Amino acid sequence: MMTQVSSDPKKVGFISLGCPKALVDSERILTQLRAEGYQIAPTYDEADTVIVNTCGFITPAVEESLSAIGEALEATGKVIVTGCLGERPETIMERHPKVSAVTGSQDVDGVMRAVRELIPPDQNPFTSLIPLGPTGIKLTPRHYAYLKVAEGCNHTCSFCIIPKLRGLQVSRDAGEVLYEAFRLVAAGTKELMVIAQDTSAYGVDLRYRESEFQGGQVRAHLVDLATKLGEMGVWVRMHYVYPYPHVDRIVELMAQGKILPYLDVPLQHASPKILKSMRRPGAGKQLDTIRRWREICPELVIRSTFIVGFPGETEEDFQLLLDFLEEARLDRVGAFTYSEVEEADATHFEGLVPEEVKQERLARLMELQQRISLEKQRAKIGSVIEVIIDDYNEEPGQLIGRSKGDAPGIDGSVFCVHGELAEGVGRALPAGSVKIGDIVRVLVEDADEYDLYGEVLEVVPWRPNVPLIGALSHAH
Repeated sequence: MMTQVSSDPKKVGFISLGCPKALVDSERILTQLRAEGYQIAPTYDEADTVIVNTCGFITPAVEESLSAIGEALEATGKVIVTGCLGERPETIMERHPKVSAVTGSQDVDGVMRAVRELIPPDQNPFTSLIPLGPTGIKLTPRHYAYLKVAEGCNHTCSFCIIPKLRGLQVSRDAGEVLYEAFRLVAAGTKELMVIAQDTSAYGVDLRYRESEFQGGQVRAHLVDLATKLGEMGVWVRMHYVYPYPHVDRIVELMAQGKILPYLDVPLQHASPKILKSMRRPGAGKQLDTIRRWREICPELVIRSTFIVGFPGETEEDFQLLLDFLEEARLDRVGAFTYSEVEEADATHFEGLVPEEVKQERLARLMELQQRISLEKQRAKIGSVIEVIIDDYNEEPGQLIGRSKGDAPGIDGSVFCVHGELAEGVGRALPAGSVKIGDIVRVLVEDADEYDLYGEVLEVVPWRPNVPLIGALSHAH
């Protein structure tokens, strides 16, 4: 007699909030859910329960997370909360006492235990162990991926509670990171974005110990890791890089064409007084460091973020920041007004800057930076650049991509045409011949503060130094 098994797999809804580091955690949870036979529900109506991966970095992010939890509760009645805000269960339960379970950041096992209790997995042996391929589930498009090299942070910045939420730094062995990168490239990933809270400090907690990769030993040090990643023949982009001395050697790799000439360096301010109050490393040496990097690699693109209106910031401090931006001529700048974070030391600082002053200073900073950005962008007109294609635009032959100086989601785009829409040499490429994920050469014909516009000249042959997985090299 045959045993009747449920053929109706349980469905889990998923909301992922916050930064790329949280996105990697979401990918791990989704991969485990699918491995255990759960399906991912695209809407609340189809979900048996919802997981909300929260952000708790600043007050607006906490509010966004609490709002998403409330919406999911109202829709389904069964909600599991994880992520940074999950480290503060009392904050969640005070607003939403009907939440089914709360787990902290990076706690895949805790999330899975909560899911199994709420909705026991399907027992059908044909669906409970689903082959997922070499990279698991990705929340990014197939052609790029985030590569998280460490968790947590050892800094004690006065405006930040990340060490309280995610703990002190815990680095992954270099071999583990490199094998993950190898699998991603083998499955068709063309751009790897290296992330951590402080990528420059990668390996410090491991005392830079060696681990095995393809028969050799590799140190857990950013220079060694970047060197090996650069040998895979893909775009390698560095994020959240603090200006430690060994970053000079990373910039040398960029000058040699091994990794992308792009550095995301969170500087936060330029006034020595404010940097000291923020407890930021490297105060006062920023311009010298930037000059040195540009001497090593003239094509280097530098992105940074700044906080405006930090407690105690005077007009003089703010002017120092404007003067710095005028001289540094950074390529990409994000700026935010200071936002209080519960439990952050700066919440108790005196000299709060009125909201209208914060907004006025932010507007002045962005006006200055837009002028600098427009000048730098216009200087590219007439040049030929490599662009990775992220999406199609409205009409056939219209494409949206990014240059080597643009990270997804935070920087500008390159809008380019080919086929009948193009006026010049690009006509050799018929409309529809360029696909998402292709790398192409583009003649830049126009520019604004953030974006470039041009014409596709040719597709760049894709030849990574990693054997591609046959079936996966043609499928998403």
